[in-house]
Amino acid sequence: MNKKVLNTLEYDKIVEQLAKLAGSDGGKKLCRSLTPMTDRDEILEAQRETSDALTHIMTQGPISFQGVTPIKESLKRLELGAPLSMRELLDISSLLACAGQTKHYFRKSLNENEETGDCLNERYQLLEPLAPLMQEIRRCIIAEDEMADDASAGLNQVRRKLKSTGDRIHEQLGVLLNSHRSMLQDAIITMRNGRYCLPVKAEYRSSFHGMLHDQSATGATLFIEPNSVVKLNNEIRELERLEQDEIDKVLADLSNQTAEQSFLVEQDHRILTELDFIFAKAMLAKQMKATKPRFPEERFIEIKQGRHPLIAADKVVPIDVHLGRDFSLLIVTGPNTGGKTVSLKTVGLFCLMGQAGLHIPAFDGSSLRIFHEVYADIGDEQSIEQSLSTFSSHMVNTVSILEQADENSLALFDELGAGTDPTEGAALATAILANLHKRHTLTMATTHYSELKLYALQTPDVENACCEFDVSTLRPTYRLLIGVPGKSNAFAISHKLGLSDDIIEDAKHHVASDATQFEDVLADLEQTRIRLEKELADASESRKEISRLRKELREKNDKIDNSKERILQNANEEAGRILAKAKDYADETIRKYTKWAESDAHIREMEAERTKLREQINSKQSHSLKPAKPKKASGLKAKDLFIGADVRILSLNSAGTVSTLPNDKGDLFVQAGLLRTKVNIRDLELIKQPKPEKNKPKNTGSGRIGMSKAATMHQEVNLIGMTVDQAMPVMEKYLDDAYLAHMTQVTVIHGRGTGALRTAVHNRLKKLKYVKSYRLGEFGEGDMGVTIVTFKS
Repeated sequence: MNKKVLNTLEYDKIVEQLAKLAGSDGGKKLCRSLTPMTDRDEILEAQRETSDALTHIMTQGPISFQGVTPIKESLKRLELGAPLSMRELLDISSLLACAGQTKHYFRKSLNENEETGDCLNERYQLLEPLAPLMQEIRRCIIAEDEMADDASAGLNQVRRKLKSTGDRIHEQLGVLLNSHRSMLQDAIITMRNGRYCLPVKAEYRSSFHGMLHDQSATGATLFIEPNSVVKLNNEIRELERLEQDEIDKVLADLSNQTAEQSFLVEQDHRILTELDFIFAKAMLAKQMKATKPRFPEERFIEIKQGRHPLIAADKVVPIDVHLGRDFSLLIVTGPNTGGKTVSLKTVGLFCLMGQAGLHIPAFDGSSLRIFHEVYADIGDEQSIEQSLSTFSSHMVNTVSILEQADENSLALFDELGAGTDPTEGAALATAILANLHKRHTLTMATTHYSELKLYALQTPDVENACCEFDVSTLRPTYRLLIGVPGKSNAFAISHKLGLSDDIIEDAKHHVASDATQFEDVLADLEQTRIRLEKELADASESRKEISRLRKELREKNDKIDNSKERILQNANEEAGRILAKAKDYADETIRKYTKWAESDAHIREMEAERTKLREQINSKQSHSLKPAKPKKASGLKAKDLFIGADVRILSLNSAGTVSTLPNDKGDLFVQAGLLRTKVNIRDLELIKQPKPEKNKPKNTGSGRIGMSKAATMHQEVNLIGMTVDQAMPVMEKYLDDAYLAHMTQVTVIHGRGTGALRTAVHNRLKKLKYVKSYRLGEFGEGDMGVTIVTFKS
């Protein structure tokens, strides 16, 4: 198909909508390369694929193909014997996981819908999830930059040594922390250039022996590696090298396993990409409320209530069009902005969509004809993309169409012959349409010329149509009426707008008498059509009302009969339940009587049970529970709270720290010890926090320092309002303190903003060895404005 015609009929916009519904890059690429086909078998197969995928979606819901990542380059590297990175191996595991999910999806969908002959079944059967390979990759690789400790025995051993050496360094540095506390800015251990250091005050540089690695922005703090831990730090660097060697061995082993299955991996990728494309077509059909078109051997077009897919659903007016069975040339007349061009484009676009394997937004049972080529000369001022062309450019297009069109073509003309002298334009338009008619080219054209209306009335196999116009409101209705020639409304519109009757009458004298008579006949036909349509609509409404009343009457009678039976049945069932319950209770009471008969106290208790039995038999009412006394709500307001505030949870009588601010309903999260719970502000009261006493440094070991820190530390650090340069030292100091205090998880508050601070925080967290993982907050934790950090044990 000609690319210019595809753009003119806005087929490219449909393709772009389709691409957005695909989940993978490969699927999107297939969508964007979709063009109309001309082979009938290929078209029917593509339509069947769309229908079968839509059936799966309607019975099982949509399926995602976002796990189908590009792996072409990775497979090439495997062919060359090169190992893959953790990211590439994770991509392959995601692909295999998607293959497994897709296979499960099809298996479940086919179980629910046992119809045979699904054309997608062959692809589904060929999928190979390779579960052992996928599971092995995921067992070894946690993230694209992190490998699991148990990925190999060697890696596990090296990491244990790393931890042991790190603990020894912490132990020695803990002693230095206590013995040289006055020389340190903070009692923390930090990392610089991958080596453990202490933050020493600048004035003690000569007194504190060690290697300088870094300093603070102000120069007041020097990060020095004490001489006593240099050897241990060197051991850690050597162990880190060995760790990388072990990681490389694991990657090489996983790459070799993948290379052995590369053919099946590539096959899975191809099949999943094709399924992604097919399901995108089905999702587009679902969104458009589209149906599968028929392609009958008789080769005709019959569109039932077709809706242009690019016009909003609340504004589009459905049209009925048929062409090629009773006539092969349709001439459409009507006012400007009346819907002629939209009707023209709808027919052309539906043919392109149908031949591309897409469903069309029309009623079920609509039929399309297969064309080898679609030609369009459309340049209307209501077009979304085009503006009105000159007569010359129109004629260039028309000449090109006449040179190529044949019986397997569809020709669409908008305002044929316009832009020149009306007499000559009408003559040219008539001759052009007659030429195409002789070639048996299916043609649809819009015009203002009355001469073309007469040509349609006088020529076999040619039909008139018009876009309806309501003279009373001076507005088009956008309905396409086939078999009715459009009437000129110039005089009627002018009269409605206030032009004097004298001028209108004078204008009528300048119109040829036969033209006036022709327009009068059209006016009479139009009035008759409107009257008959109204009578038909009234009769149809009456029939519907009679049918509705009959249905209501039947339903009421059935309801009365059913109610009688249901009431009797319910009464019998209820009576049976009461008697059975009373019998069971009586049997239980008799058993208790036998047991209690020896004691007077038991006899009195039995008497009470007998009374209770009598009451149960005579009454079906149950005792209601007394409502609990409402708890007294606190007078706390949202403005009184801030993150880190100390509060008491009234219902639990427990103290905690505010983790998030209240939402519109007053709900927030409070950290109470190890428990993080969601409460309402009405269940809280503020606790006045006493000022913590400054602890003097004591030579009690690093464990006591960690406990001292933990006693005064909050669960989060707030960086909002700081620049990146200001925030990084604050965050690192806080994280060092938190890690030394043996805290397992903390929150870094950086806000949303431009994202620069969040990016800097994440980049720094990647480099901190004691950070196990980090993630953005979820709902109730602060969302995108916070990062949750988890430390290594």
